[in-house]
Amino acid sequence: MSVNFEPILAALRDGSAVPYLGAGALAGVADDAGRAIPADSDSLILAMNGGKPMAPKLMYEFPRAAMNVELKKGRSALTRFLDATYRDTAWSASPLHGWLAGQGLPYVIDVNRDTLLQQAYAASPHTLIVGIARISANGYRFKLFQWDGAAYRAIDPEAVDVSLPVLFKPLGTPLPESNYIASDADFVDYITELMGGFAIPPFLKRSRQGKRYLLLGMRLTRDTERMVLSDVVFGNAGGWALIPNATDKEKRFLDKLGFELLPADCADFLAAATGTEPLKVAA
Repeated sequence: MSVNFEPILAALRDGSAVPYLGAGALAGVADDAGRAIPADSDSLILAMNGGKPMAPKLMYEFPRAAMNVELKKGRSALTRFLDATYRDTAWSASPLHGWLAGQGLPYVIDVNRDTLLQQAYAASPHTLIVGIARISANGYRFKLFQWDGAAYRAIDPEAVDVSLPVLFKPLGTPLPESNYIASDADFVDYITELMGGFAIPPFLKRSRQGKRYLLLGMRLTRDTERMVLSDVVFGNAGGWALIPNATDKEKRFLDKLGFELLPADCADFLAAATGTEPLKVAA
């Protein structure tokens, strides 16, 4: 079945659609030795456990395995693993991230914990939203930073320059500082505050209304993935999900949200996108 990407490209072009990047968006990214970047649940668990599978009940989902590590070895052990994986390892550039950064899109969501999207946007000032959990300093479950082309600086929600592109990293990033949503306890707290409205900055709550979303490399077979997506895209007007061989559970969930399921992947999208004129968001 061929997929017509023109409606999607047009929606990206006029700014009415927002890319939402999952683990599949990192396909093809590798280190100098050719090892693929750990991105999906299974690969993250194996990397965290020295390449060996964990007990079947822990292999079910990365947050469960991460909670086990946190309970046995402490939170610092989990943070060290994620820092070593996403901050301290040099990964190859991603053509998809590079293409997205070149289009002038006003808003991109990335539920991976790597820094490739930030690297791709390094030449452009932007606002970075990072999800956080289990803090008591304030009621928010996010941190805001502004990139000026050379460095990030922390900013208040009231000080956001709304003319800048927004990169939203709900599950965290090691840059400019290590903050991750990783273990079961993190997700319980973060999703609770997402539902309560405290994990989304006020300016984004306003601007996201009526947006459509393009799910790229995002599988929805686990509750945590579905719950985060539902609340991050609250107020959405539907969109598209590129998922080859989707499960019945994924089909039902996407239908409920009003998303059109397309049997394609990130490589199909990028091939179609790079065969068109470069997108520029309408002023």
